[in-house]
Amino acid sequence: MDTYQNTTQPAGEPHEQHAPHNDSYDPHELVVMGPEFKADAHRRYARLRAKGPIHRAQFFPGITGWLVVDYDLAREALTHPALLKDPEPAAEMLEAAGFLGHKRGTGFGGQMLEADPPEHTRLRRLVSGVFSRKRSAAMEPRITEIANELIDAMPPSGELDLVQAFTAPLPVTVIAELLGIPEADRQDFRRWTALAFQVGHPEYATAVASLHGFLRQLVEDKRRAPGDDLMSALVAARDKDDGRLSEEELAGTAALLVIAGHETTVNLLGNSVLALLRHPDQLRLLRNDLRLLPDAIEEFLRYDTSVERTTNRYAAEDLELGGAHIPRGGIVTVALASANRVAPLPGGGDPDALDIARPVARHLSFGHGIHHCLGAPLARLEARVALHTLLTRVPHLELAVPAESLDWFPAGMVRGVLSLPVRYRLG
Repeated sequence: MDTYQNTTQPAGEPHEQHAPHNDSYDPHELVVMGPEFKADAHRRYARLRAKGPIHRAQFFPGITGWLVVDYDLAREALTHPALLKDPEPAAEMLEAAGFLGHKRGTGFGGQMLEADPPEHTRLRRLVSGVFSRKRSAAMEPRITEIANELIDAMPPSGELDLVQAFTAPLPVTVIAELLGIPEADRQDFRRWTALAFQVGHPEYATAVASLHGFLRQLVEDKRRAPGDDLMSALVAARDKDDGRLSEEELAGTAALLVIAGHETTVNLLGNSVLALLRHPDQLRLLRNDLRLLPDAIEEFLRYDTSVERTTNRYAAEDLELGGAHIPRGGIVTVALASANRVAPLPGGGDPDALDIARPVARHLSFGHGIHHCLGAPLARLEARVALHTLLTRVPHLELAVPAESLDWFPAGMVRGVLSLPVRYRLG
């Protein structure tokens, strides 16, 4: 993958200032993007929390807004009735910045992540009727097969990039089979979806357009020749009151399932393995008692979520949030990675410590409110099966490079390493 270069900010640490009441505050002084910020995100978020619950920030070149870093304020923002998902109030800024998907009919419009009630209610009802917990649970035997096949393909010992060998191909294969994506298209599919998270990357626009075109064609193919897959079921889905999903809604929903349904899981797996490798005591504890795995996954989600920030919300009117004045059209984004570190911990404990045996915290990694992630059961299932298989079949696993040298996704809402070099030995 090409390396993203952040040309909007000189190297080094941004000046982190908190001035929610000062409309003249320069948002370019806090740039929450680029490899320097991403590699040091948790420490920088901690400093921001110490200065206040909400900050002006630049999210992408030309796109500025307010960043929520506190847990309680995050829950408020995620359910605030005047913070909408439809980007129309901020269309002028988004259009000027060349941000794709800011209007219906372009990018990935027509899906529930950019919709508000009653449209969101209708879309979620249609999709949830097809993408059900039962359908996800039925995938467990196949996910187990995929995990074992990937480990079977590894040499008995040596060094490799665990992202390329295991944590990426497993969710890619799962979502591709779930949607009925032909095997011949999956390599391009993986590249496009990875780039679709990196606004500002030189290939971002091309990748988004290619992915959108591919998914529209997939919809047409499934309409002509339906199969036993989720995409065919979505094409056929009907609601007794509102009819079928439109063409735009089908393509947008497919894009949402593709991107949210696999790229975030790639990084959930990678971040979980990295957390264990950086905490050998926790790795030993989990190896010795894999019954801890379900709760351990919740701790991984709290400790280093694969969704660092939420998608944007847009102020439908002037409002106050955490002491900040947000004008109509203002963009608000929640830093889930920051909020999770101050989520209430049952029984207390150090929130900056990884503790897979602690009672499950109320993290926000799958969101909160009506936009809570529909794919959360599948993500948890994939993580449980993948990690169980990896820890069972690979008794020796360690980082092959210093953790500080790892490269992270440099921009966008996702949080994860681009590669994870490990030394290993199969059992």
